[in-house]
Amino acid sequence: MTLLIIGGTGTLGRQIVRKALENGFHVRCIVRNKRAANFLQEWGAELVYGDLTLPETLPISFQGVTAIIDASTTKAEEETKLIEVDWYGKLILIELAKYVHIQHFIFLSILNAKEYPFISLMRMKAGIEDIIQNCGMPFTIFKCAGFFQALINQYAIPVLENKNIIVTKQSPKISYIDTQDAAKLCIKSLSIKETINKTFFLGSNLPWNSDQIIRVCELLSGQKAKTQVVPIFFLRLLRQITGFFEWSLKISERLAFLEVLNGRQEFFSSNNIIYDILDIDRNEIIELDSYLIEYFEMMLINLENLTGTKGINRDLLF
Repeated sequence: MTLLIIGGTGTLGRQIVRKALENGFHVRCIVRNKRAANFLQEWGAELVYGDLTLPETLPISFQGVTAIIDASTTKAEEETKLIEVDWYGKLILIELAKYVHIQHFIFLSILNAKEYPFISLMRMKAGIEDIIQNCGMPFTIFKCAGFFQALINQYAIPVLENKNIIVTKQSPKISYIDTQDAAKLCIKSLSIKETINKTFFLGSNLPWNSDQIIRVCELLSGQKAKTQVVPIFFLRLLRQITGFFEWSLKISERLAFLEVLNGRQEFFSSNNIIYDILDIDRNEIIELDSYLIEYFEMMLINLENLTGTKGINRDLLF
């Protein structure tokens, strides 16, 4: 089976590529910059130039393809670029997939995307979900709430570097997942007929709020976090103000996401169905505290060697 992966250089996409190769797939990746994606070729993936904003560059990538995983998401400075890639680009992908009679189209989306139409990316993800579900092509949609890897920059590094972490009084519980586990579930679903034309949530077993994550980072680092409490209404007001100005679109989008992450909407759901269908042992899915332990052990090992300071005391967490 030839598997086409879009977004193969991303945090999640590269794990999907690696896992697909480990499972014997012939992996083809659409890339805009082959030099930046050279590591994928070294792993064994085939690289084909393609740009979602240039439809004429895409058809050659679909030759002989039987399944597609779209894990791409734009990090755009301007909303117009976001529309070109995450809307029109995805529409073209879907039409090409239908034309070559793709046997399985997997789309990675965001949990609760329909609840936040004021965020461009989430509005487009929700719209593409609807189109995929009604286009007649065999599909699986995986909705994620967030990845462990993003929490390093958001919480762990600021704690280590004594930088401010913005929080609000309300903090939703979010079920994050390690990108390696998410990739494993995506690849395994390709061989399970029961995943066809279904939508699933991808997350670890336990949801966490920001206070809990900060507390674990403090315990593991031995340092006190610097938090800055901002009223949620202030974030909402600031987002509305910056949204009026073209130059501040990126700021507005970041504030919108920050408002979401510090709001009241919960970002977790039951994983029981996907675990059962894929015959996955829940104990195989790494939890956030274990992931953070591994990260801080790696970061602090040099300090331990240089100063003789004891490493992480795991008993503090249990």
